[in-house]
Amino acid sequence: MPRSPVPLAETSPPDGTTLHTLLRRYDIPGEPLSCEPLAQGLLNRGYRLATTRGRYFLKHHLDGDRAAIARQHRVTLRLDALGLPVAPPVADTDGRTVTVIDGRCWALHPWIDGQHRDGGELTRIQSARLGALLGLVHTCLEEVIDPRTPAPRAPHAPDEAGADPAHTFALIDRLLALARARRGHDAFDELAVHRLVERRELLERHAHRRPAAAAVPATGWVHGDFHPLNLLYRDAEPAAIVDWDRLGVQPRAEEAVRAAAIFFVRPGGTLELAKVRAYARAYRRTTGAGPAELAAAAHRVWWERLNDFWMLRWRYQLGDRRADHQFPAAAALAVWWTREYDAVREAFAN
Repeated sequence: MPRSPVPLAETSPPDGTTLHTLLRRYDIPGEPLSCEPLAQGLLNRGYRLATTRGRYFLKHHLDGDRAAIARQHRVTLRLDALGLPVAPPVADTDGRTVTVIDGRCWALHPWIDGQHRDGGELTRIQSARLGALLGLVHTCLEEVIDPRTPAPRAPHAPDEAGADPAHTFALIDRLLALARARRGHDAFDELAVHRLVERRELLERHAHRRPAAAAVPATGWVHGDFHPLNLLYRDAEPAAIVDWDRLGVQPRAEEAVRAAAIFFVRPGGTLELAKVRAYARAYRRTTGAGPAELAAAAHRVWWERLNDFWMLRWRYQLGDRRADHQFPAAAALAVWWTREYDAVREAFAN
């Protein structure tokens, strides 16, 4: 589950004084013309900053971990030197890429013209190129990060890959009680109740398939959040991989499976398996990962999905509805994936 969201009251846009201070620190000529908020992410905030001399992407890092942000920036600069499509940060007059003003952390990036494309907009050939791109990200991260660098688990990585069904059953009961008791009960609440009851039944039937704790997968440095909103396309080609906030160490094959389950999910909660197969083959070819590694990763991510209720936890436990729109397809996918388990596993492994 992603970390708890930052209250919206703490994420106000930068005022004129902040913008002028930023431009002076970065020695950017001209004056700010506008600073428009982009579609709100769940963890950070981004703005399209227009000046009399050009456009930039201004990012407000809400967690304020300057060391982690600077590490992300160093990595993207090295990836850029290798030719990967990234948008490395702009350095200020002191050579720093993180600017702190009144306790808030900012980073400035060049503006990249492009659009987001989900798997439904990609051809099978483009799906294969996507798998190869993620494979290249994984192999290049291994090249640019010093092996002596401490290797923590990727921040906010999912914790459900080995989840205990007993804990999940208890969570389901809590969420059911909250959904049923919510004042102004609506269609979303009805769907949530239906899916929670359905998921409990699925877990009761498949509890014996929990991934073995002893089966520790191979790990490596990963982007950590590879999905359509973090990849910009210019026409048919990727223009920039953005948002490296979750850079860290995870099972790399799990990131490949998790990304495919986001890119290639249809609105009704099924996967475009022909595209998944093309994507997975290209990923395996680029990284050298074997079919067994992808098959095992698909099993762990499937189990993760069966035990994953972060969207409902945000709604019912935190009062935050920003992820509500993702729930219908995500909940349906867990059910469909269980029914089509063998076909999904084959798509990733063959």
